[in-house]
This record gives sequence, C-alpha cells and structure tokens, in this order.
Amino acid sequence: MFEPKPDTSSRRWLPVAIAAVLIAVVFIVGMDSKGLIKILPFGFAERILDRDLPEHLQQVFPGATAFSKRQTNPLPHFIAYSNTSGSQAVAGYVFRTIELQPDERGYDGPIEMLVGMDLDGKLTGILVTEQHEPYGYFSVGLPSFIRQFKGKDIRDPFKVGADVAAVSRASISINSAARAIRNSARLAARALLPAQPHK
Repeated sequence: MFEPKPDTSSRRWLPVAIAAVLIAVVFIVGMDSKGLIKILPFGFAERILDRDLPEHLQQVFPGATAFSKRQTNPLPHFIAYSNTSGSQAVAGYVFRTIELQPDERGYDGPIEMLVGMDLDGKLTGILVTEQHEPYGYFSVGLPSFIRQFKGKDIRDPFKVGADVAAVSRASISINSAARAIRNSARLAARALLPAQPHK
C-alpha cells in the first residue's frame, strides 16, 4: 500500500515568511522616528509632524500676524499675513526647501529648512527643521548659520566664502544648504511674487 506523502507546500513558504518579517523589523528599527511617522495613513503623519508648525512659521516670519493653511498651487507654501489698519494683507510667504528643491542633498541627505520671504524678495528668517549632517552641530545647526540669511535679498549670490560664511570641515553641508535656500527662494519668488518693474 502506498502511504500519502506529507503536505510540504506550506513549509516551503515558511522561510520566505520568516525572512520577510525579519527584513521588515530591521527596516522599521533602522528608520528614525520621523521616518516611522511618515508612513502613517489618513493624514495622521502630517498632523503629527506639523504640530510645531505655527511656532515655526512665526519664527521665520516674525512680522506676520496670521498664516494660511498649506497651499499647493502653484507650489507648496504658506501665506503670511499682517494686520494693518484693521484688515489682513499678504505680507509674504513661507515654504519648505525640501518641497521646492527635493534633489538638493548635503553630506548625509537633505537639509530640511523653512524659509520666510517678504513681497520684496527679502528673506525674513530661516529655520533648520531636520538635518543629519556629521558636522551639522557646528555648521547648519548653529544659530549663527540661520541668522546670516535674515534680510538677505534673493538676488544675492549666496556664495559660500563671500556672502555666506564658510565653515571648515562642513563645506558640503554649508554649500548644499545655501543652494537649497537660494534656489527654493528664487523658485517661490517667480511663482508667487508680483512682477517687479525694471529699474
């Protein structure tokens, strides 16, 4: 008599399933907390990550009295308002460099910054919201780095060593951050600011 062969089809998938679970665990553990939050569905990620947003917007545009919700057209931005003579008027805009210049990379990935710009194309403030640069703690992470951009005109060169302070051993980080600020501000100006008459 023939004995039935044991069913081994489910056993063949067992190593694959174990490997998939192990890879998922390694991936999740290896991600930073912000990375984990970003995979949440239904807009939860945006709400969690933007919980400090009102304070951050005020930091980069201190003269504003109110801000719009995030706008998406013609590009991602926030509108900054000022209250003059009892009515609200547009004072400028705030935008994230990572949204306007997503391919700009520092030494260890993108340097995420929030940038404020008034209607004359002058920067009202910069805030570094996330960076993983190996020398970031003494370059882009310093208050002196962001202070140097306040009042800067978007038509300035943003050249490290000339109108942007150079930092020894952090040239990749500083150059990347300066380019991200300059390029995103110029892009936002072309899209959002009224055309300036030629002088």
